[in-house]
Amino acid sequence: MKLDVIKLDGGKAGNIELDADLFGLEPRADILHRVVRWQRNNAQAGTHKVKTRSETSYSTKKIYRQKGTGGARHGDRNAPIFRGGGIYKGPVVRSHGHDLPKKFRKLGLRHALSAKAKAGELVVIENAEAEGKTAALAKQVANLGWKRALVIDGATVNEGFLKASKNIEGLDILPSMGANVYDILKRDTLVLTKAAVEALEARLK
Repeated sequence: MKLDVIKLDGGKAGNIELDADLFGLEPRADILHRVVRWQRNNAQAGTHKVKTRSETSYSTKKIYRQKGTGGARHGDRNAPIFRGGGIYKGPVVRSHGHDLPKKFRKLGLRHALSAKAKAGELVVIENAEAEGKTAALAKQVANLGWKRALVIDGATVNEGFLKASKNIEGLDILPSMGANVYDILKRDTLVLTKAAVEALEARLK
């Protein structure tokens, strides 16, 4: 499939042939869902923790004698039935991450790229270079109509472009190795440089 290549100033810079195996698939929501779930679960901290009855700070002394009080039988105040006692089967520190085969992760990335291409939300630019001035880049981005965009560059990101983009709301920059399903789907527009297209085709073949 062919797509027009543009410059940051909005001018045309020819066109590019995109690999149908990366950008021409029929997007499958179930594959995208599994990959996004894997990403978000791995990112979850898992630092939630409650105190069990062995960790609360009451005395371990029996609160009153076993028989003859007319009340229920109790041991110490750490029991879950009491206010301030331990929590029964509460959350513990753990990892929420799970495994997902590398082939499936690659497939998910191909489907994410295809989803953007099919929706008409894929833009290819000649390069992502700037002089480090936020105002100039912000004006170019506004003229191109990018409100929530992810820009993926080649192996490295141009320092001037990165510096200029840091204070622009709704604009994210990643090198090609950082391309992932969650960030691609989260933004309205996916912007690839020609170097990014080459790098992604080499990575996902």
